[in-house]
Amino acid sequence: MSALDTGWYPSLLVGLGYGEDEVEDRIRRTWKAMFFDPDQRIYHEDGPDRGYLVDTGNNDVRTEGMSYGMMMAVQRNEKEVFDRVWLWSHTFLQHRDGPYRHYFAWSANLDGTRRAQGPAPDGEEYFALALFFASHRWGDGAAPLDYATQARTILRACVHQGEDAPGDPLWDPATALIKFVPETPWSDPSYHLPHFYDLFALWADPEDRPFWLKAARASRDYLPRACHPITGLAPEYAEYDGSPHRAHWDYGHHHFFSDSYRVAANIGLDTVWSGGNPEHRTIAQRLLKFFSGKGLEDLKMYAIDGTPLEEPALHPHGLVATLAMGSLAAGGDLVQEAVDRFWRTPLRTGPRRYYDNCLSFFALLALAGRYKIWGPGSRD
Repeated sequence: MSALDTGWYPSLLVGLGYGEDEVEDRIRRTWKAMFFDPDQRIYHEDGPDRGYLVDTGNNDVRTEGMSYGMMMAVQRNEKEVFDRVWLWSHTFLQHRDGPYRHYFAWSANLDGTRRAQGPAPDGEEYFALALFFASHRWGDGAAPLDYATQARTILRACVHQGEDAPGDPLWDPATALIKFVPETPWSDPSYHLPHFYDLFALWADPEDRPFWLKAARASRDYLPRACHPITGLAPEYAEYDGSPHRAHWDYGHHHFFSDSYRVAANIGLDTVWSGGNPEHRTIAQRLLKFFSGKGLEDLKMYAIDGTPLEEPALHPHGLVATLAMGSLAAGGDLVQEAVDRFWRTPLRTGPRRYYDNCLSFFALLALAGRYKIWGPGSRD
């Protein structure tokens, strides 16, 4: 049974022997470090009512981090932080017109000037669900704090952009698969969040709800095609048939690298929220087996068949976190190892801490049974 059916979120950490008070203290300390510790935070307030999260490795503000920050805030019942991050995003990143209307510029400088105009669709899907959760947990306010209306506007564009004006949708109409960016006929396996689409099918515009059910089925079918049948590793970019996509700039996105880490986390949360499926459980088991015995210092970029490449993992703390989160789907003898390795791994410090620590906080919430669906009637 899934949390969507039962409302139950078991704590795997407690089940594996960690104390409830110890777990709650770790969540509290992690939130404080990431959002308010002057030496460690990635969140900054901007004026009387706005705030932003910084990608400390690139010194910019990204829709990935902003939408992550909103999801973290609504899970923690931190409405002021949520509203500040949303108002910054709405003010500086969201397009008002043109082919990207209602989408968000994926990267901006810390003063709000845009480094790029196009969207990265993982931001849109996190923005939309975080806004729905805020509506259900806190209630809607005046625009732009009319959270549910804002979420539906984003999702409407994701499906229908380009039908009556220039632009492209963020989901491919033929396959119902999320794109890498609107103009590209390929995907990013780590963008696939079928457990989000199950909820969009409940709360988006009524006429689009069948599409979101289709998208959930399509993504669940897609991930086994995109993950290697022995290692479970997924490439950063993949064609709609699941085969690795070699981008024309040929950096190595056809390999298992930073984006790819999130596939394990997504499979784990899908299992908790929506029940998952046997094929995803197998993927998670393969990943835990492949990384069994590997410490932080051992982690690298890999070809998806498991061949280690020369480049070390750019975000090893994040990889450890997502593998632990994937254990929510895997079950079996390797779960204890994956979770213990995560528990022993501290938050990352230094310029690359943003991505690692975001993934670590999501994993901590999920493993503690604190990453929840906030539906109608669940308002505090």
